[in-house]
Amino acid sequence: MTTLQRPSERDERRSIASRSGSFLLGGDLPVRRLGFGTMRLTGRGIWGEPADHDEAIAVLRRAVALGIDLLDTADSYGPEVAERLIAEALHPYPADLVIATKGGFLRPGPDRWIEDGRPEHLRMACEGSLRRLKLDRIDLYQLHRIDPKVAMEDQIGTLLDLQRQGKIRHIGLSEVSVAQVEAVRRLATVVSVQNRYNLVDRHSEDVLEYCTRESIGFIPWYPLATGNLAKPGGVLARAAERLGAPPASIAVAWLLNKSPVMLPIPGTSSVRHLDENAVAALLALDGSLMTELEELGAAS
Repeated sequence: MTTLQRPSERDERRSIASRSGSFLLGGDLPVRRLGFGTMRLTGRGIWGEPADHDEAIAVLRRAVALGIDLLDTADSYGPEVAERLIAEALHPYPADLVIATKGGFLRPGPDRWIEDGRPEHLRMACEGSLRRLKLDRIDLYQLHRIDPKVAMEDQIGTLLDLQRQGKIRHIGLSEVSVAQVEAVRRLATVVSVQNRYNLVDRHSEDVLEYCTRESIGFIPWYPLATGNLAKPGGVLARAAERLGAPPASIAVAWLLNKSPVMLPIPGTSSVRHLDENAVAALLALDGSLMTELEELGAAS
């Protein structure tokens, strides 16, 4: 059995995240494939300040120290809290850091999410993100949802206007079907899609296959839903024992092996869990384990 230790200072200097490989968003924006999602840095119900502010700041700084250069966030996380924490922890930013944020939701309370794709709301949301993140331009701005109450052309047209004004560099989408991606691509260049996808939730398999063919970055949210597979005797537990690695890191490694356009963003509010997740970049999953994970994950 190969034992993988918790990332050490020596590992850190070698930049663990670089071992996950790299991807060019839009053909001109390089990112390491292992990123970090900031949603869990906020309070219960993705509402309010973190339970431990100092730990949240430490997590963000540790992520960058591990070589992670893609941070995923949104104005709705908190709301506004995650973006402010990023700026507090990391501004002025490293030259290679890519901050991807999203707009398109109203947050009337904990665990409540209401689509709002009105052009005036999207413009206001983008301006607010620029201000909180202390940026002149957002490298990747993602439409958090396509609002069915608003013409899609008006929503995408607003993002194109912001792009022409130099306020955003690239456009991405979230929770979309293949048909929706194709429809948006007739209006604008789409460099990323962020859909729910993990070892036990493959409902976006067709979207992943499409993104792989088209070289569009696929950012799986909720990437660590391991469920019963991580329980004693489950496939992840057995693989963890064999590899000497945390089950969550194996779930992320499976994602990295799944497609070259996959950009996992496992999030956490704990430095310890961040280090465990980062082990994924160091894991090599052989063909038999990949097959076992595919089969058992699909059947769960």
